[in-house]
Amino acid sequence: MDADAVRRSLSRIAHEIVERNHGTEDLVLVGVISNGDVLARRLAAKLTELEGVEVPAGAVDSSGHRDDQRPRLPGRCSDVPDISDRTVVLVDDVIHHGRTARAAMEALMEFGRPRAIQLAVLVDRGHRELPIRPDYVGKNVPTSAAELVEVCLSEVEGVDAVVIVEPGR
Repeated sequence: MDADAVRRSLSRIAHEIVERNHGTEDLVLVGVISNGDVLARRLAAKLTELEGVEVPAGAVDSSGHRDDQRPRLPGRCSDVPDISDRTVVLVDDVIHHGRTARAAMEALMEFGRPRAIQLAVLVDRGHRELPIRPDYVGKNVPTSAAELVEVCLSEVEGVDAVVIVEPGR
């Protein structure tokens, strides 16, 4: 995906969020650190532009809730707005096995009890190991188990792009 494809995907996701939720009332976007939080801010800005109402956005660190024994990463702090009795759209860049999404949902519960959680991802690469399915998908990208999907965002790397990388190449 090039910058235009990323922009179009995020715009489509924003429109789908508005349609499914009948507007943006009581909506909060929370992105999974890292990259998901950047995408959540972009989507919140687009939703605010579409509906004329400020949509809060935050970030959640799921690293302490993972089931694969990865250590908690230093310097990553959650910043979650009030989610109690609100619809939370959890945003991530790529969904693969579903483990990060599960961990992020668990981490969110430390900040309150949302009315509902919806999942938005820029890229769905398949290979799920948990029964988790995103509500909003920018692009489905079939990959082999060995391939990696790298998402580059202008706020971080200076360019918007999604590329498939084969390890060792």
